[in-house]
Amino acid sequence: MASISPARRALARAPWSRGAWRDTAFAVSGVPLQCAGWTILGAPWAFFAPEDMTMVALVAVVSCALLLLVIRPLTAAQRERCWAMLGLEIPRLDAVDGADGGRLGVLRDLRSPELWRVLRYHLLAGPLLAFGGLATVTAWTGAFLLGGLGAYAWALPDSSPLSLTTHATRTAALTAVGVALLAAAPWIAAAVRGLDVRAAVAYLGPDRAKELERRVEDLAEKRASVVDAADIERRRIERDLHDGAQQRLVSLAMNLGLARETLTGVPGPAMQVIVEAHEEAKEALTELRNLIRGLHPAVLEDRGLDAALSGVAARVPLPVRLRVEIEPRVSSTVEAVAYFVVSEALTNVVKHARATGVTVTVARRGAVLRVLVADDGVGGADPSRGTGLNGLARRVESVDGTFRITSPAGGPTTVTVELPCAL
Repeated sequence: MASISPARRALARAPWSRGAWRDTAFAVSGVPLQCAGWTILGAPWAFFAPEDMTMVALVAVVSCALLLLVIRPLTAAQRERCWAMLGLEIPRLDAVDGADGGRLGVLRDLRSPELWRVLRYHLLAGPLLAFGGLATVTAWTGAFLLGGLGAYAWALPDSSPLSLTTHATRTAALTAVGVALLAAAPWIAAAVRGLDVRAAVAYLGPDRAKELERRVEDLAEKRASVVDAADIERRRIERDLHDGAQQRLVSLAMNLGLARETLTGVPGPAMQVIVEAHEEAKEALTELRNLIRGLHPAVLEDRGLDAALSGVAARVPLPVRLRVEIEPRVSSTVEAVAYFVVSEALTNVVKHARATGVTVTVARRGAVLRVLVADDGVGGADPSRGTGLNGLARRVESVDGTFRITSPAGGPTTVTVELPCAL
């Protein structure tokens, strides 16, 4: 965004500009509302003259009760002033405005931080801003009275201390002060307006820290929903492939195999075509099964993580020591992440580690599922070299888990993953 030049900024703060009069009107209009808090607190003391501590306590309670009863309309009036004069909308607060509309609702929320923030505005920030509004009025009044002194000083008698005839130097100096106040008044009004806006947003609106916390929670819930939806979609695709394309390939391979074994008297070139088609069908079936297993293995959903990882370990051409302790069973999304972490980690070990053995431990400890994959290979695993570790880290982070890898040169390599799971 291009910055505003000093000349344009000064022109926007000229005494005759719309901005100057808007800021002045906003600062001055807030004085009665900003003084209302202490006015209401002091009103009962004007009607009662307590003579003992009991009456003092009673009048104090009445003063505080009156303030709490008018705090809602007083706050609403401040918000309406910001909206009507500046177009600034300040969201409502449940603890102050309430959903039922009853004024006694404020009395039920005395422990609410929102209510005490609003009280700080009306009893602390408000009076200070009221002084700013009065300073704005004083600046404009002094600017017009002193700046125009030369227009009426000539009519004053010679005995007057402001007579143009006998005190011309003093009159000229006061006129200069008036001109200076005329130039400064818009800046004073703008400063008061800025302070009032910041105070109103901070004290009369929602707490920014809580709003950010709530937004983070909403985003986390939405991300979890997206992850769950993606996992559900993978399972749907797996079922469709398993029940549809895979069954057709199985039927095709069986028919080609039957033709290969039973047909006689077929010319050599035709038989060669049948044999090649049979082999291609078997290879396609193997690839499809691997694809289905990579999407979402059916055994994971049917029998759980222990059985699914046992199948993965059985296919690895290395000794794998597997220990799975999950009780009670975690959610399907967390199970899927743990499964793919172990599967990809074992694939990396086979491809890159030159190891002679692997240890896999999956254990639930309270609300955390801990996955540990350790090998005795050469080490030196680096996520930046495209070994699939970056993908693992992103998959783990999608469920707010933590991913750590320790792989010094010469080994061993240890992958540690912690996944949160509800109790």
